Amino acid sequence: MSERPSIAYKVLTADQMRALEADAFKGAPIDLADGYIHLSTRDQLTETVDRHFAGQSDLWVAAIDLAALGETVKWEESRGGALFPHIYGSMPLEVVIAYGALERNDDGTVKLPVAG
Repeated sequence: MSERPSIAYKVLTADQMRALEADAFKGAPIDLADGYIHLSTRDQLTETVDRHFAGQSDLWVAAIDLAALGETVKWEESRGGALFPHIYGSMPLEVVIAYGALERNDDGTVKLPVAG
């Protein structure tokens, strides 16, 4: 099995992005219902957006430093048996290394946010 990535991504609505910028993100409704904040790896991000955010606009993508979250991150099976990172707790702004409006590359994949 390959090494787990040190960065994962969270897709946020504009309201959720404002909450994160103000202090910390505590979770979207699905996160709160499931008891953890859902994240995606770089390879999982486009499928996550296509499946769970289709037709929505004004979305944001935040790049999260998983090491900064320590033991609150658990890798758990989800879609098709793939391992996804989940945060058991809140996501403070200081673990976000980059964020930006959700945009697509020419091939349809989601552009990753770049720290400026």
